[in-house]
Amino acid sequence: MSDAKTPVPQSNGERLLTNAEFTALANVPPEVEWFANIVNPNSRRAYQNDLRHFMRFAGIVRPEDFRLVSRAHVIAWRKTLEPLAPASVRRKLSALSALFDFLCENNAVTHNPVKGVKRPAEGANEGKTPALSDAQARCLLDAPNGATLKGKRDRAILAVLLYHGLRRAELCALRVKDFAIRRGVQTLAVHGKGGKIRYVPVNPAAAWLVSEYLDAGKHRDDADGALFRPVKIWRGNLAKAISGTAIYLNVVKHYAQAADIPLEAVRPHGLRATAATNALEHGADIARVREWLGHANISTTLLYDKRKTRPEDSPSFIVKY
Repeated sequence: MSDAKTPVPQSNGERLLTNAEFTALANVPPEVEWFANIVNPNSRRAYQNDLRHFMRFAGIVRPEDFRLVSRAHVIAWRKTLEPLAPASVRRKLSALSALFDFLCENNAVTHNPVKGVKRPAEGANEGKTPALSDAQARCLLDAPNGATLKGKRDRAILAVLLYHGLRRAELCALRVKDFAIRRGVQTLAVHGKGGKIRYVPVNPAAAWLVSEYLDAGKHRDDADGALFRPVKIWRGNLAKAISGTAIYLNVVKHYAQAADIPLEAVRPHGLRATAATNALEHGADIARVREWLGHANISTTLLYDKRKTRPEDSPSFIVKY
């Protein structure tokens, strides 16, 4: 019998699992597997926080204890969440429901106890993320100094965000080879949530700015390298991808201040909401916008639709005496 700690090689040199490894993987609870399948670290952290809250409430210690949860437990938990904002309550219930959907698919439980539990309806059809006006978006795009490498990079970043509605994590994950011609059109291969890839045609204005930045940065031939990189860094590698924090603080927030745009209007998802609203205002089909943004459900896309809340469209600016 082979050593349980030693991988067993096949005749062609491929590695096989040992008996111990096979048993260990087979014994991984579905609850743990579900967390492992959440690729986006921000999503994983949000789900973990919400589920830890439920686990503390229900006294769950081991992953398999989720199999004992009943609808009564969920309703009692929802009652304790009432002081929170409706959106927070819905998010926590959604996180728990998503876990139980996975457990049902893997035959770990017989049903989802969250199904049918009433969720707050207040504000369900309108997201909290503000969108910029068209004039503000234009000012933001024009704010970087296009004569410097940093300015060229930052103009390209803002253009990719405002013309295509990417998440910050998606922009950070872009590689040089993701900016390529596909079926005769300049395209971004966007790596979204759940490991899904969507191919987004690039607006001509943004394509020009990205190309200008690649030429100035001299990394167009580094196909597997990061598309957007730090310009200078005290330690580490300049070839690594710019961070999501740097995009928000050093690019979006920095130029918003320079353009006198209120900071509450440039929250992390603000440019994404701006892109979605602008596309819908100019006649884009909401189903296509859902695919464009990488949303699994069209109800999420509706949260980014700010057409009804644009102050510049108010009758206040039409009234004349």
